[in-house]
Amino acid sequence: MKGIEIFYPVAVMVVLVGVVMALMLRERIAEMTARRIHPSKVASSSQMGAVLQNTRGADNFRNLFEMPVLFYVLCVALYATQQVTPLLVAGAWIYVALRCVHSFIHVGYNNVMHRFGVFAASSMLLVALWVVFIAQITLRG
Repeated sequence: MKGIEIFYPVAVMVVLVGVVMALMLRERIAEMTARRIHPSKVASSSQMGAVLQNTRGADNFRNLFEMPVLFYVLCVALYATQQVTPLLVAGAWIYVALRCVHSFIHVGYNNVMHRFGVFAASSMLLVALWVVFIAQITLRG
């Protein structure tokens, strides 16, 4: 394994961020236009939450810069230390699939319990991937 394979799931995460950003902008512009909200009325996130009725896209966009940051760091660390394995690449793909499902739920029908279940699964998987990486660098040097 060359190691570059670990960046394919990262590329899909980048696409997911782009898709969610586009959805966020579309819903934000549509609501602001329909309700004639001046941009100065939503200059901060607290104003946005108070004024806009639909903030799911923005909420999910923000989520994509929370836990996934640890995923990006892990992928770079795996590559830099030459610790990429088929198991870790498979885990990375599963993590990305879970994050895609989480985003679909969040910007879609937004059932909190469904969303939480997927979030919990993706978070536990990410912790497990980090544990495997730390074990590898500790044992292999």
